[in-house]
Amino acid sequence: MCHISSTINPTSRKPPTPPPNQQGKNNNNNSSSLSLTLSFSLYSPLSLLTTVSCKTISRVFSFRHSLFQFSLSVAMAFPTKKLINDPNDVVTDFIEGIVETYPGLQYLDGFPLVKVVLHADVSRGTYDKVAVISGGGSGHEPAHAGFVGEGMLTAAICGDIFASPPVDSILAGIRAVTGSKGCLLIVKNYTGDRLNFGLAAEQAKSEGYKVETVIVGDDCALPPPRGIAGRRGLAGTVLVHKVAGAAAAAGLSLADVAAEAKHASEMVGTMGVALTVCTLPGQVTSDRLGPGKMELGLGIHGEPGAAVADFQPVDVVVSHILQEILSPETNYVPITRGERVVLMINGLGGTPVMELMIAAGKAVPKLQLEHGLAVDRVYTGSFMTSLDMAGFSISIMKADPSILQRLDAVTKAPYWPVAADGDRPPAKIPVPIPQAPSAKSVEPRSRPLQLNEQGQILEVTIAAAANAIINIKDNLNEWDGKVGDGDCGSTMARGAQAILEDIKNYPLNDAAETVGEIGSSIGRAMGGTSGIIYTIFVKAAYSQLKASSHSVISSKQWAEALATAIAAVSKYGGASAGYRTLLDALIPALSVLEEKLNSGHDPCTAFLLSSEAALAGAQSTIDMQAQAGRSTYVSSEILSTVPDPGAMAAAEWYRAAALAMKAKSESVKQQT
Repeated sequence: MCHISSTINPTSRKPPTPPPNQQGKNNNNNSSSLSLTLSFSLYSPLSLLTTVSCKTISRVFSFRHSLFQFSLSVAMAFPTKKLINDPNDVVTDFIEGIVETYPGLQYLDGFPLVKVVLHADVSRGTYDKVAVISGGGSGHEPAHAGFVGEGMLTAAICGDIFASPPVDSILAGIRAVTGSKGCLLIVKNYTGDRLNFGLAAEQAKSEGYKVETVIVGDDCALPPPRGIAGRRGLAGTVLVHKVAGAAAAAGLSLADVAAEAKHASEMVGTMGVALTVCTLPGQVTSDRLGPGKMELGLGIHGEPGAAVADFQPVDVVVSHILQEILSPETNYVPITRGERVVLMINGLGGTPVMELMIAAGKAVPKLQLEHGLAVDRVYTGSFMTSLDMAGFSISIMKADPSILQRLDAVTKAPYWPVAADGDRPPAKIPVPIPQAPSAKSVEPRSRPLQLNEQGQILEVTIAAAANAIINIKDNLNEWDGKVGDGDCGSTMARGAQAILEDIKNYPLNDAAETVGEIGSSIGRAMGGTSGIIYTIFVKAAYSQLKASSHSVISSKQWAEALATAIAAVSKYGGASAGYRTLLDALIPALSVLEEKLNSGHDPCTAFLLSSEAALAGAQSTIDMQAQAGRSTYVSSEILSTVPDPGAMAAAEWYRAAALAMKAKSESVKQQT
């Protein structure tokens, strides 16, 4: 049995179920088994009765079962949907696809019996390096064809799904790429692979080829002894491929390449965990693994694992697997505290990259802190899969300078990970802090004890704009519910409420810094796209205002800040006039503001007139076809019933600010 830590409790297992590729084989003479072929037309429900005889049905079902119940059970056993053509052609279709994708690959024209992928630049007559050949059953992609290329495999022999390739196919691969320096066969430790590759090797030797073989058995799930079967070959084989391929590319002899590959195979251990079983093309998914369960120590052909346990968080799973691989009781890998290792996190086919990276992020510190090991390299991805199985395996290889040199060597194999070589810098560095503030703003920003005229006007205009948004929150949500996701008002109101709460600490006598603080309030409180857009808007205005050396800002400087803010939103958001966005309110407002200021109008009047243009522009969006945001997915019929909520929100706060500014300015003049 597998050694299970106290945090993972295995359940008892029934006698092992044959792997999916073996289920149903050699059972033709078993009278206790039932094999029904149900062929019926969608347009002929009665054909079910004509295809399956009553005599056959009665062997299994009593006549008390209704035909409906029987039909329902058949319907539930339909094959899992796959993006394939004929299930019998998936391997050859895959080979054609990978060769079309990568110009460095070719295949032998021997379909369907001979399925061999080759390094395109290799010719047996002129190849002056050791050829490195591997392979096995398909269904483990990208292994093995994805690792063919300069610096790795010279050829990959592909069997049918989970079936060892035939001798003739292996022999064809040997003949195609083996030159005067011979070839190395890297074989995973499965009986079929050993026999077929072994026979092919002997035949090739009889033809005059130099052939060596290295068997890889990196499985650490089941403690010894395992009889003559030995440890299974798993994802650690890919690391052996890389070591051997780099040694061959360096020009070493066959004996030396074989020796390095054998050494690498003895330094690596692997164990996996699965959350689901895999589904063979054209077949029904097995329900062997029930809900809330996971399988530990499984093979890569869908065969049952060493134990079934309750599902656990990845932290617990990773700890258990590392403990099993590095267990001194089994001593599968000669790794002890203080040594250096290579880590591979291998997805089994149905595991998202995010989950694989989470496992990698947990495994590295556990190796360092709990096992006292230095981690020199980390390879995370899907290297040797089991079709669509959800889960991952962990491989740990003892790292010495020669192995690291081979792993870091350049290769053109398409699925070997790039950017994983080299020494590892610290995983995290401090977050940069803002530059020291200028002398002008050294003192903490807070509300001045006494507000100047500009401060008083800013205070009332900011409050009026925020309150205007809160007052129309429900209207904005209603409009947005028809053309968006229905939260425009709520999002805008959160920003407005944050401004009202923070205004008591705004440095209102400094206009630029006050605008900057408004941006901070919005950035903290508003989410979604609206929050980002308004933060960009306000921060751009702040930068423009900050360029002034005066704390009191002129009306033309305010207009320039508005123009800069609009340009920033257009630049980063991609919208412009007529796109049915907030810019359809702000662009007309800016145009009128600049025109009135340039023609000599007083700032308050210019601001008020521009606010009328903002409101008119926002209302005109009811006749526009959306070209930005979620509204682009809404039909023109619906869009024509409501204005754009973002444009209306902009017009409302702009006009509220203008009205408040005019009222406050008149009040200040009367007081003076």
